[in-house]
Amino acid sequence: MKYTLPYFGELDLTDLEDRYDVSFEFNGEEIDADLNFDEAKIEQKHLDIVKNFLDKLTEFDAKNHQHILNDFRSEKGDTVKEYLSFHLEQIPKDELVGLVDFNDTAVSPEEQLFKAIKLVRVGFYPHDEEQIVVFDYSIGRNLTDHIIVVDVDKKGNLNYITMES
Repeated sequence: MKYTLPYFGELDLTDLEDRYDVSFEFNGEEIDADLNFDEAKIEQKHLDIVKNFLDKLTEFDAKNHQHILNDFRSEKGDTVKEYLSFHLEQIPKDELVGLVDFNDTAVSPEEQLFKAIKLVRVGFYPHDEEQIVVFDYSIGRNLTDHIIVVDVDKKGNLNYITMES
């Protein structure tokens, strides 16, 4: 049985490869997407969930940005603050030109750098009931290999946010 996914094209649900990789433009930036399978066969209903995420990527990205903002502003949240602090300490100021104006006393460097966080990758795991999709965010792939990972359930509800490299 054949199934067509946006960006990935046509897949044979009875003869899947382990992984499919694509890149495409999203909000004026190139992002990567990967589709990962544990088995060579899958039911269509699992790919319907993936299709929903791809069709509504703008909505899910906006929702994820709200999760990232909530973590940043929360007293209990530390992932986003740690991510920003790490980069402000580790990356030379001259490499952050265009993202942070260190002479701007009205807006903190953290707030300025926060605005640079963008979606860079979406990973799909349709055989996994709990972790179907993972979104990776970065201040720039050319600046860092550290990412903010937003893990959501099949409905797009937040499971957790973490920093990885």
